[in-house]
Amino acid sequence: MTGSSDTDEVSTEHSSVSTWMQALGTATGNPGGGAASGLMLAIAAGLTAMVAGYTRATHATEDASGRDTTEAEATIAALRARAEARSELALRLADEDAHASRAFGSAFHLPAGVERDEAIRAASIEAAAASARLGEHAVDAIDDLAWLTEHGNPALIADVAVAIGALRAAITGARTNVSFDLGSVRSAHGSLEEIRADEPRLWELVPVFDRALERIDRLAASIDPEAAPTDAAS
Repeated sequence: MTGSSDTDEVSTEHSSVSTWMQALGTATGNPGGGAASGLMLAIAAGLTAMVAGYTRATHATEDASGRDTTEAEATIAALRARAEARSELALRLADEDAHASRAFGSAFHLPAGVERDEAIRAASIEAAAASARLGEHAVDAIDDLAWLTEHGNPALIADVAVAIGALRAAITGARTNVSFDLGSVRSAHGSLEEIRADEPRLWELVPVFDRALERIDRLAASIDPEAAPTDAAS
């Protein structure tokens, strides 16, 4: 999460893709890495919903007429609903992250002194919290992609792989921003020990995100054999 802008707000939720991408490439930091992480979560959730929409109960169970099929249909419907809701939520979280980023940048532009130090500390914590919320929702999305990896329509396994990659990017972004935002309190003459004591939940999320990334990597590796061995000697 970096930078701030006094220009008109560009919304991840409401701006067009082309407008948002143009803003991403400008030297304003709005949108920045945090909003991009939210967009990656939205992409992962959208692909999850799409694959769920193409998945039938017969993909998840060999029993096409029994109770297992009924349960599978309910599981697929619930998974798709979660993914659709998560996609919308991710865009809102991206805009919340951008708002926190602007406050973060503004704090650093204050004159040196106690007021600046207090503003930096408060903005750093809020920025870390915004990224943490996004990351936690991204971690929650892993289970649904894991289910689709095993039970989803096999014709769309490549889309699952892309969703896994997008989700990894979202969690990586959240983990990075939480870590760096907490570290920024040193610019306000604070110490990491104080932050660790005052904000234990935020501090402890970094290893949670690390474990989530390890799980995603295992999930991605589990479907690699489905691809053509393009790196094999001809």
